[in-house]
Amino acid sequence: MPRETNAAKLERTQKILSALKQVYPDAYCELNFENPLQLLVATILSAQCTDKRVNIVTAELFKKYQRAEDFAAAPLADIEEAVKSTGFFRNKAKNIKACCAALVEKFGGEVPRTMVELHALAGVGRKTANVVLGNAFNINVGVVVDTHVTRLSNRLGLARGTDAVKLEHALMPLVPQDDWCLFSHQLIWHGRRRCVARTPDCEHCEIKYLCPQIGVKNFRSESL
Repeated sequence: MPRETNAAKLERTQKILSALKQVYPDAYCELNFENPLQLLVATILSAQCTDKRVNIVTAELFKKYQRAEDFAAAPLADIEEAVKSTGFFRNKAKNIKACCAALVEKFGGEVPRTMVELHALAGVGRKTANVVLGNAFNINVGVVVDTHVTRLSNRLGLARGTDAVKLEHALMPLVPQDDWCLFSHQLIWHGRRRCVARTPDCEHCEIKYLCPQIGVKNFRSESL
């Protein structure tokens, strides 16, 4: 593929956005939650785990622990046991307990609404903070970059590499800020339903005509 100018990439991105809005007009976060705290905990649990598994775990977890105070006061071993099937459960349980303790101590048990405050919490990186801000508070501070967004942004030629922060900052100028959260969901949905990692359904892809298919032909040797 010939090197694309910034103007051409911006124009192509707008066409991709328009097409994805037609295909996934109601794309949303597929983690189940009823309030910001639940979304925060669920997103911490989603690291290296499917949303489906997290939703199974949180269905019971959120019955037992309903406030930040509940998580903060709970024995660590109890939280570990409750989230064990999500993988890396010891670290996740430790972060959830520490995070909720900080929420109680510094924010009256409420989830803060700024990137800086969220990022300072245990277990909360930019991805988690962006998920919470965009979906719980409708605040677009950045683009959520998960494995699907990483894979698709590379395949589409919108950004290069695997560094989540660098990818996020490459994508943000291409997408209107009001669409940052929605764009993440649309790429995630497309990545799960059409542009999967090993066997992408390029034949039926709704944005094939806009995609250079970078890495697809030799996907078995690709890291994305």
